[in-house]
Amino acid sequence: MIEKVKPEAVQERTDANGHLKIDFEAAEHAMRQFLHAMGEDVDREGIIDTPRRVTKAMIELMSGRLEDVGEILSRRFKQETDSPVMLRDIELFSLCEHHLLPFIGKVHIAYLPGDGHVVGLSKLARLVDAYAKRPQIQEQLTNQIADALMEHLEPKGVLVWIESEHMCMKMRGIKKCNPVMQTIAARGLYEYDREARKELLGMLRGT
Repeated sequence: MIEKVKPEAVQERTDANGHLKIDFEAAEHAMRQFLHAMGEDVDREGIIDTPRRVTKAMIELMSGRLEDVGEILSRRFKQETDSPVMLRDIELFSLCEHHLLPFIGKVHIAYLPGDGHVVGLSKLARLVDAYAKRPQIQEQLTNQIADALMEHLEPKGVLVWIESEHMCMKMRGIKKCNPVMQTIAARGLYEYDREARKELLGMLRGT
C-alpha cells in the first residue's frame, strides 16, 4: 500500500548545528510513491530496488551542498606572477533544477592573483564540483564559481566561462540536439575592462 506523505512528517532541512540533513528513508519512500503514481509495478524484479538506487544516485549528484567552499580554497601558495592563472576544459555534470535532468559540458576558469597567492589547480576542479553537484541553473552556477573565487582568493579579476548541453532540451520538449548554452561571469578587472576581458576570452578559446 502506497501512503501519502503527510506535511507533519516533513522535517527541517538542517540540524541543530546547521548541517544539511538527508532523510534517506523518506526519499526512497517518495521515489517508490512516484513510480507507483506513474503506473509502474513497484514490486516487479527490475524496479523493486530502483527507489533505493535512485536515492543513492541523487545524494551523490547533490553532494555539493555538503561541501565547504571556503575550506576548498583555504590553502594558498605564494607565487609572484603578473599573468592570469587559467584552467580550461574542467568537466561539468550538473542537474537543472527545473526538470532534474542533467546538463553536461566544460568550465573554463581564469583569475589574476591580487597578492601573489594562488591555489592548486585541483582546488579549482573541486570548486566546480562543489557548486555543480546540486540542482540549479547554469547562470547561477557560473556566478557562484566567480563569486567564490573573488571572495576567498581576493584576486584582481576573475572570469568563468561555461558551455554545456542541456538534456531538458535534447531529451524532451523542443528536442533540439545541437544547442550549446554559454554563460560568462566576469568580476573585478575583467568586469569593467573590456579589452582585458576580450584578450582573456581569446586565450581561453585558444584564439
